[in-house]
Amino acid sequence: MREIKLSTEVAITPSDWKMDHHSKILTVGSCFAEVLGTQLEGYKFDVLNNPLGTIFNPLTICKTLDLALDERGPAPELFLKTPDDIWLHHDFHSSIWSNSRKDLEVQLSGKLENLRAFITEADVLVITLGTAYGYRHKATNMVIGNCHKLPAEHFIRELLHPDQISMAMEQLIQKLLMFRRNLRVVLTISPVRHTKDTLPLNQVSKSTLRLACHRLAEKYKHITYFPSYEIMIDELRDYRFYKSDLIHPNELAEEHIFQIFARSFISQGSVELMEEWDKILSTINHRPLHGFTKSHLKFLKSVWSKLNEISRKMNVADEMEEIERRIGEFPVL
Repeated sequence: MREIKLSTEVAITPSDWKMDHHSKILTVGSCFAEVLGTQLEGYKFDVLNNPLGTIFNPLTICKTLDLALDERGPAPELFLKTPDDIWLHHDFHSSIWSNSRKDLEVQLSGKLENLRAFITEADVLVITLGTAYGYRHKATNMVIGNCHKLPAEHFIRELLHPDQISMAMEQLIQKLLMFRRNLRVVLTISPVRHTKDTLPLNQVSKSTLRLACHRLAEKYKHITYFPSYEIMIDELRDYRFYKSDLIHPNELAEEHIFQIFARSFISQGSVELMEEWDKILSTINHRPLHGFTKSHLKFLKSVWSKLNEISRKMNVADEMEEIERRIGEFPVL
């Protein structure tokens, strides 16, 4: 019988290099970078996940990594005090804030120091680009990362040129190679659609990012492009794969994209370990029907033994502590 396919699969050639549970992985960029980092963390990979919050445009991503590598602080002219006496910075996400400028400077400097320390040991850097639109701060003439809901007259919205993006990213990549000669870089474009730009201009934006990624991946052997956006809009071309806002991929779509990512970039040994971890997690999440019984105590001890065995391959200290706590709650039977 003829095989029937209900979607056009995005053809992906598995990478000739693989990450495993010994790899140190840094994710940076849009909210999808955080989704991917969280998925990897869930499987106990060593991940520094979007440490300076969501950054959508490539110029600010490059600027942030550049600050960390050069051990420089954030631009002093981009600090902002709100009417509620909250201090923010235009290059960083609104989740990073303080009641004083001094404290915010200390916070940001600490995060940049931690980022630099991780980069010097990282094996894989995943950069997720969200949009090719940037906002130029009129007072400083700088392209910034976050407007923090200030009135539109403070900014000029502009579409970044592919060459502008490529040049900034290429300078960053050259600098990264001085720190980590064997660093692998995975570029991807967020599958989240920026409908506020309008759908036609969202396509212009994503196409601009795609062209820049293509040029970089062609030029540098250690750079690989992963088609998150293409999988979402082609292979998953149905609104049932979106959240209710019809913009963000839902959990099923995120899991599908992650599985393709895993097949492309994660070693077979680590994939098998991930499958084993899935089975252990399902037992950890099991809840007894009849409370404190001898059978359930035996079950918990069995789970602890499995965790103890796998602890030689991944860090499961928190889970072992949780099972020990549950065992400790049992009355003397």
